[in-house]
Amino acid sequence: MRKLNATEAALELSAMPQWTLDAQGEAITREFFLADFMQAFAFMTQIAIAAEKHNHHPEWSNVYNRVSITWTTHDVDGLSSNDIDMAQRCDQAFAGYPTAPTDA
Repeated sequence: MRKLNATEAALELSAMPQWTLDAQGEAITREFFLADFMQAFAFMTQIAIAAEKHNHHPEWSNVYNRVSITWTTHDVDGLSSNDIDMAQRCDQAFAGYPTAPTDA
């Protein structure tokens, strides 16, 4: 596993416009707005199971229906293909949940 360079990160993120690369180019973040707390918790549980299965865990927080997820790879001090893979898994999981407006 290795750290993605800026070109690789930009290419990967071009297909994932809702994810934001941090200023240092070392992590990606996205906020997910779900229908309510129970849906947010179910979503987090689904991601937690995938994270454990892939031995790659997010930095995240939850307030009511909002889940903020950051992916970075500490072993390479930056963004890796593991982060991209897990972000894509988050997007796929999120597609199966009812959502709330982002200004909720």
